[in-house]
Amino acid sequence: MTEIKKPVVDKKDVDDNKALAALGYVFILCFIPLLMAKDSKFAQFHAKQGLVLFIVEVVLMVVSNILIFIPILGWFVMMIAYLAVTIAAIAGILKALEGEMWEMPVLGDYAKKLKI
Repeated sequence: MTEIKKPVVDKKDVDDNKALAALGYVFILCFIPLLMAKDSKFAQFHAKQGLVLFIVEVVLMVVSNILIFIPILGWFVMMIAYLAVTIAAIAGILKALEGEMWEMPVLGDYAKKLKI
């Protein structure tokens, strides 16, 4: 069985940038740590995941404008999707504040591919 390797970051980096890393999961505010903490691996890690989550939220907004016309089924699907995004954002905020390099399921893979 292979062991999952977590990225190694400096404890000082984590302590100094917890708040910025958590801010990265709050909708468009993901750009703040991306721009203000360019030298922080910890803040960049969480900000990239926040950026991917932000893109998903924007796509959901567009799709919800289409699905709103499908009574019950469309509303139900969008409610579940928004709930999942909200839970992911809250989990990301909490993990960032705990100083953990938590990779979001599915979206974390896309965040790793971002070259910012």
